[in-house]
Amino acid sequence: MIITKTPFRVSFCGGGSDMPDFYRENGGCVLSTTINRYMYLTIHPYFDEKKTALRYSQIEVVDDIKKIKHSIFHRVLNDMNVSGVEISSTADIPSGTGLGSSSAFTVGLLHTLHCYQGKFVSKEKIAAEACNIEIEKLGNPIGKQDQYASACGGLNFIEFNKDDSVTVSPLILRSDLKSELENNLIMFYTGITHDANVILAEQKKNIISQDDKTKNLIVMCNLARDIKASLEAGELSDFGEILNEGWMRKRELASGVSNTRIDELYETAMANGATGGKLLGAGGGGFLLFYCEKEKQKKLEEAVGLKQFIFEFENDGTSIAYIGNKYW
Repeated sequence: MIITKTPFRVSFCGGGSDMPDFYRENGGCVLSTTINRYMYLTIHPYFDEKKTALRYSQIEVVDDIKKIKHSIFHRVLNDMNVSGVEISSTADIPSGTGLGSSSAFTVGLLHTLHCYQGKFVSKEKIAAEACNIEIEKLGNPIGKQDQYASACGGLNFIEFNKDDSVTVSPLILRSDLKSELENNLIMFYTGITHDANVILAEQKKNIISQDDKTKNLIVMCNLARDIKASLEAGELSDFGEILNEGWMRKRELASGVSNTRIDELYETAMANGATGGKLLGAGGGGFLLFYCEKEKQKKLEEAVGLKQFIFEFENDGTSIAYIGNKYW
C-alpha cells in the first residue's frame, strides 16, 4: 500500500491571472501558501486483479478502466494505463470551498500512481502534468496556481509566463516574521459550497471580452508583487490593506464571486478588527480569510459568528506518507 498526502492552498493575491487567456498576453503571478490540511490517496492491488475499484464520494468497481465515470480518475488511469488496483481518496475539508481541492486531488493522484509504478517524478513535473490533465485534456476553465501550489508546497511567489512556463519562487522570511503573519491570519468557513467552474467560466469570458476586467487583473498582479516586496522587506503593516484592495478588485471579475451574505460577513469583520481579507478560491462560498492582529481576533470571531478554522503553514507539498510491503 502507498499513501500520499497533498496540501490545500491559500491564495493571497493575484488569483485569476493564472488563466491562459490572461497570462499569455500579460503574464500573471500569485502569492500563496500551502496549509496543513490535506488530500489523502491510498493505492494497493485489488483482490480481483481483473477489476479496478475507486472510492471517493462514490464507489466505482469496473472491469475496464475505460468505463470509469469520475473524469479525473478516468483520464489519469487511462493515460498511465493503470488497472487492477483499489484507490481511495479522503480529505480534511469538503470540495467546493476555495482551497484548491480539485487540483490537490489531481496532483495527489499523479504522485500516487508514479510512486506505484516505481518512478520518481519532480514536483514541478507533477504540477505540469496536472495542468495538462485539467486544462488541456478535460477542458476545465481553470488556471495553474492550484496545481503548482499543492505540488511544490510552501509560501511562494508563482509566475505564469507568456510562453506557458511557470516559475515558483519560495519566499525566504525571518522565522519571527513568518510566525507573525501566520498568527495574524484568521479563517472562517461560511458553510456555502460552490461550483468554481461556473464562476471561472464567466470570468474567462469576461477577460476575453471586457478590457476593464483585464485591467483589474493587471492591478491584482501588481498587488501580489507589492505583498511580496513588503514581506521580503520584513514589513507586515500593509498586508491587510493590500488584501482588501485585491478583494475589491476580484469582486468585479464575475457576478458570482460574492453575494449579499458574504458581503455582510466581510463588512462585519472589517468593522471589528480586520484590516483586509478575501474569499478564497473562485468565489461564491467556502472560506473567508482575514488579516487581523492576534489580540483583536476574539472580538472578530464573536462578531462574525462563525467557527474559526485553525490552520498552519506547511512546506512539503505533495509527499509520501506511507509505503508498505510490495506484494505484486
